[in-house]
Amino acid sequence: MAKKIVLSSLALLAVLLGLGGLVGIKMSQFKTMMAGSAHAAAPPEAVATSPVQASERKPTLDAVGTVTAVQGVTLNAEVAGTIRRIAFEDGAQVQAGAVLVELDTSVERAQLEAALASQELARINLESGKSLVDSGAMPKNQFSSLEAQSKQTGAEVARLQAVIAKKTIRAPFSGRTGLRQVNLGQLVGNGDKIVSLQSLDPVYVDFGLPQQRLSQLKVGAPVSVTTDVFPDETFAGELSAIHPEVDQATRSARLRATLKNPDGKLRPGMFAKAQVGMPTIENVLLIPATSVTYAPYGDSVFVVKQGEKDKPATVQQKFVRLGPAQGDFVVVTQGLSAGDLVVTTGNFKLRNGVSVTINNELKPEPSLTPKPSDT
Repeated sequence: MAKKIVLSSLALLAVLLGLGGLVGIKMSQFKTMMAGSAHAAAPPEAVATSPVQASERKPTLDAVGTVTAVQGVTLNAEVAGTIRRIAFEDGAQVQAGAVLVELDTSVERAQLEAALASQELARINLESGKSLVDSGAMPKNQFSSLEAQSKQTGAEVARLQAVIAKKTIRAPFSGRTGLRQVNLGQLVGNGDKIVSLQSLDPVYVDFGLPQQRLSQLKVGAPVSVTTDVFPDETFAGELSAIHPEVDQATRSARLRATLKNPDGKLRPGMFAKAQVGMPTIENVLLIPATSVTYAPYGDSVFVVKQGEKDKPATVQQKFVRLGPAQGDFVVVTQGLSAGDLVVTTGNFKLRNGVSVTINNELKPEPSLTPKPSDT
């Protein structure tokens, strides 16, 4: 029995020694692999680069606004009546004073004939009474009654003539008509809408800027306007008015630009982007917008550092402060210097100290005035 126990113990010891040796061998292999990987260098990442460019620009103040007509009204009926004639077409260009709509005036014209007859009779009676008063055959108070009657008939004639004139609706200024709101033979009441009339050349663009910009604004400053309706066209004008009050709710100043609009492309109510040009010139640094890595904790770029002797180039992440965009570029106000080489493509796979190789053969060329193609 004791002999069996000894033999079992020796067998267990042999197994343990074998396992220990195997573990030792594997640990030695792992250490060798780790040491080899520590000395092995990762292959350089291929990137495209672009130098930081020094440039000059005229600063602008950007805002969004609305196109409004220099003169624009909705014409209404001033008196009730039945429409007898419509003298314009929808969307037609009309001149100031042109007849647009005529209401029926047959009753008023008949009343006017009677009033003119009464006025003539009153005039004759007044002339006869004047000679009688001069001769003493008529009391002065009776003559005064004739004078009052003459004035009364004259006033009635003037009233009827005014009513007839109001039943002829004319264009108060030259402009383009909208869609008519009435039909031939329709009975309209006082204040009913007839048609919209808008003057389209020139037009206003109303917009706002923060009150901090007031010191930089002057009437006459150049203003350029773009719209999403005509994205490839810029409309030029000038700042024509600055509202004297600042809005207490938004602390912004209301501004108005005047633009020529001979083709009528800008329409009242249209959304527009306005840029007010400043008289000064700024020296700025530009980098392609694709080189910027945007993050909540700050925007950054990767700057290429050339290696010494045979060592490869590496990259260093730098945080930057950005200004306005200019085409495919963006202005850098802090963090870079002119001539620094920044990574423009491939920056998503980089980190500090990574080795890189520069390949600019296939990179797209950024432009200050890009024109994207539909194809």
